[in-house]
Amino acid sequence: MNTRIFNAINGRLSLRPPQRESLQRLAQALDAAPAMLEHERDLDAVLATLKADFPTLEAFERDFPSLCFALATGVGKTRLMGAFIGYLHLAHGFRHFFVLAPNLTIYNKLIADFTPNTPKYVFTGIAEFAAYPPEIITGDNYEQRAGNLSILSPVTVNIFNISKINSEVRGGKSPRIKRLSEYLGDSYFNYLAELPDLVLLMDESHRYRASAGVRAINELKPLFGLELTATPFTESSRGPVPFKNVVMDYPLARAIEDGFVKEPAVVTQRDFDPKRHTPEEIEKIKLEDGIRLHEATKVELLTHARRLGARQVKPFVLVIARDTTHAAQLRALIESDAFFEGRYKDKVIQVDSSKTGKEEEQMVERLLAVESAAEPTEIVIHVNMLKEGWDVTNLYTIVPLRAANARTLIEQSIGRGLRLPFGRRTGVPAVDRLNIVAHDRFQEIIDEANRSDSPIRLKQVVLDAPSETEPTISVQVSSNAEAALGLSEAKVTGGDGQHYAMETESLKTPAFSTDRERQAARAVMEVIGELERRSDAVPNSAALTKPDVQQTITEQVRARLTPQQGELLPDHGLDLDAVVAKTTETVARGMIDIPRIAVVPTGEVTVGFRPFKLDLSGLSLQPADRELMIHHLQSNDRHTLASEAGITERRLEDYVVFGLLDYDDIDYEAHAELLYDLGEQMVRHLLGYLSEDEARAVLDRDRRLIAEAIHVQMMEHFWEKAAGYEVQVSRGFTQLKPGNYTATGKQPVRHYRETLADKSGIRKMLFNGFSKCLYPLQKFDSDSERRFAVILERDAEKWFRPVKGQFQIWYKLGAEQPEYVPDFVAEAPQVIYQVETKAREALKDAEVQAKADAAGKWCGHASDYAREHGGKPWRYLLIPHDEINEARTLVDFERFAVGGRG
Repeated sequence: MNTRIFNAINGRLSLRPPQRESLQRLAQALDAAPAMLEHERDLDAVLATLKADFPTLEAFERDFPSLCFALATGVGKTRLMGAFIGYLHLAHGFRHFFVLAPNLTIYNKLIADFTPNTPKYVFTGIAEFAAYPPEIITGDNYEQRAGNLSILSPVTVNIFNISKINSEVRGGKSPRIKRLSEYLGDSYFNYLAELPDLVLLMDESHRYRASAGVRAINELKPLFGLELTATPFTESSRGPVPFKNVVMDYPLARAIEDGFVKEPAVVTQRDFDPKRHTPEEIEKIKLEDGIRLHEATKVELLTHARRLGARQVKPFVLVIARDTTHAAQLRALIESDAFFEGRYKDKVIQVDSSKTGKEEEQMVERLLAVESAAEPTEIVIHVNMLKEGWDVTNLYTIVPLRAANARTLIEQSIGRGLRLPFGRRTGVPAVDRLNIVAHDRFQEIIDEANRSDSPIRLKQVVLDAPSETEPTISVQVSSNAEAALGLSEAKVTGGDGQHYAMETESLKTPAFSTDRERQAARAVMEVIGELERRSDAVPNSAALTKPDVQQTITEQVRARLTPQQGELLPDHGLDLDAVVAKTTETVARGMIDIPRIAVVPTGEVTVGFRPFKLDLSGLSLQPADRELMIHHLQSNDRHTLASEAGITERRLEDYVVFGLLDYDDIDYEAHAELLYDLGEQMVRHLLGYLSEDEARAVLDRDRRLIAEAIHVQMMEHFWEKAAGYEVQVSRGFTQLKPGNYTATGKQPVRHYRETLADKSGIRKMLFNGFSKCLYPLQKFDSDSERRFAVILERDAEKWFRPVKGQFQIWYKLGAEQPEYVPDFVAEAPQVIYQVETKAREALKDAEVQAKADAAGKWCGHASDYAREHGGKPWRYLLIPHDEINEARTLVDFERFAVGGRG
């Protein structure tokens, strides 16, 4: 494997672990069987070679080597195709690729994603494609473009729709691509077939694996094929037939467990008995409860977006009908005044084959725009589950009204609704969950989900989980200074509670070996911890070695060591002055001075909230007579959507006001007028579409949700007035906090310079061998961080990866103020760096920018303090991780400095 190019592709495209592992397996296959790169080869011999490396590979199932990469929906198969093409071109010189799409939707999506300057461009970050991007030839323009290919384009990507080819070959006809081209003097098909380096990529290959169109495409005789699918099997009259050429399997259960997709949940009413209702009544109840759940989810999404200052996400409901007649009946019901008084009349579309002409165009246009917050659609009625390629991220509620077994319900439902709108889990259950409303099938779906062969069952996760021979351990690592003094060693605890030894490369012979010396050294460390708070007397760690400070430390330590009456006399052989001198010198040498900085208001301080008009445009909560139960199919956790308090308030506004008073930053005496104004606004909004009794029911049941939505908006209008602000430095330095890590127990600690063949497990590893790091062991979140540590070991004077609480830098993210922990802190001869490494495309992320702003200001204040006391200035570096390679020096990264006055 070309490690340099592999790392470059992985870093520049910010591949997720399953994508990275897939690319690694492709590289592994090409290394194991180089005959794959040649047209003249023994196919059986190639298969036999690859079987040794890939136990799941049984056959190619084609006349050329074809490998299947089965990745769960939502993990990112299109980006993986871009990674495959980039690696094959840069590592092996491939220039020609043929991409097959299963239908028109995915065909158009692939063309968009392979086109530069589009939101999901698959080659973003690959420098070799920046000036001359790959030439895109499609099934619509190949006749015009084929004769005018750019000689500057390093790569040609052909994208064709197999469903169109299938329609062209009916009746034994040849596809249009085989017709003579006046530009080429031959057919475009023959031109492709004669290329020496054509690679076939098949997206969603399970949809067309045995079709006539694919049999025609096979005549292209590519060097090899790469298949991508979420469902590696085809359907037959005898049931599913698994693919025999799978070399990478990342099932849905692992994607859910790893947090790459939403978690599916089944919803019902508490104590619901379907026998008490007619089928028509069950349909109406499920629809109404689906809407209530949808409205609650909408508020949660609005609140989360406002809290983080992120884009608004408008959720929608997917209703699955039996047939087109049933779909029309459902639409009529939802648009009628009998369904929530007609409030969804203009917010529903029916998607099926009954539409033609202009109606069909309008339907498709609204469906494709359903992710837009400005598009009004909130309910989509569909006869079948929408097909692959409709990659929406805002589907949150599914109401299946068509008869189907539980397994089909699970598989079809989760296939279309699991993509996450914010790209990752948020920690807010309602924002991370896909709801399947199935009152009449609730227990059946739970039982199906818990079967050993369920698609969301966690049985596959045991492959990555620690086994009995590889126990997970918890490791607490103190600084090198403490180890050098003989005061600590790495504390390792297994899952069984037992303690284990771990060899580290810290000093083998500590400075103090007797119990009395270590007792005195611990007392010195305690006194140093107290002196941190006296920044006037001890402005930095270097001051610890001054004679007057040493004398103060010695006196305080002696007082602590003086025995109480009745205790044994102290050891008169102890040279306390020497212990103090050695301890302070070791601490100062093994530390980077990190001041404790706070910006505080001076003089009289007043706070409050400005009056404002609530934005309630996305809030349409609905009353409910019964409690809804939400059962997570993967974790088996349960949530309820029910009344949160049984207290009946006298005035409707009181529900809002008393809910807001639960927040610590709201003072009733100071804010009563504003609180009741906001309460009145909310009540007026609810009474605009609900009766008074219904509004009371909503205010009672959803008081927490309503209060949270209002409080987030209040924080946008918070004000603080002070006579002035000043920077206070309460500590000139802080002792290093211990690091706490988990790791795989039986795996040896790795040397930090070791190149990892499999980088996906780096978060489970510990590294040592450092000479300039202030800790004996470190842990990295990515291989780019490990490589940056290599640079620091070479160029820095000392460095470490800080833990939470070491800096205490707080940044503003919407209404929240989380703590920011930089990736590295490193001291160079002239400056001290705070360093953050980030994927290039994440550099403009609002949270990354908020962290950089806070860190830059902190570095400016720290530099001011350092100048006053003879210290080094601080600088904050925000480094794109694809810029990190060992050929660069630490100084080279100065160009990524952000803010500050260092």
